Amino acid sequence: MTGLTRVPASCTLPTAEQPLRIAAWDALLAERLHALDRTGPLRLRLVLAGGEGVEEKVRDLADRESGCCSFFTFTVSAVADAVHLDVAVDDAHRAVLDALQARAAVGGTAP
Repeated sequence: MTGLTRVPASCTLPTAEQPLRIAAWDALLAERLHALDRTGPLRLRLVLAGGEGVEEKVRDLADRESGCCSFFTFTVSAVADAVHLDVAVDDAHRAVLDALQARAAVGGTAP
C-alpha cells in the first residue's frame, strides 16, 4: 500500500467496490473515532464512541473486510461506552497497518 487511498494488491475486493469500502471506513472513523493506540508494531487499537447499533456496525464492517483482506485479524469488544476495534496484521502487511493508522489519525480522510 503506497498511499492512503490505495488498497494492497493482496485484497480480493473487486476494484469497483473498493471506493465504497474506503468510504464506509472513513464514515466510521469520522463519526466515531475517539482514540487510537499502536499497541505493538503489528497491532492497532481504535477506540470508537459507542451507541445504539455501533458494535454491530463495526463487527459487520470488520467481517466484510476480513472476507477480502485475510491478512487482517479484527477483534471487536464493547467496553463501557465505547467499542474497541483491535486490528492485527502479519509482518508482511505492516505498511497496510501504518496506512490505516495514518488514515484514522486524520479522521478517515487522506491528507
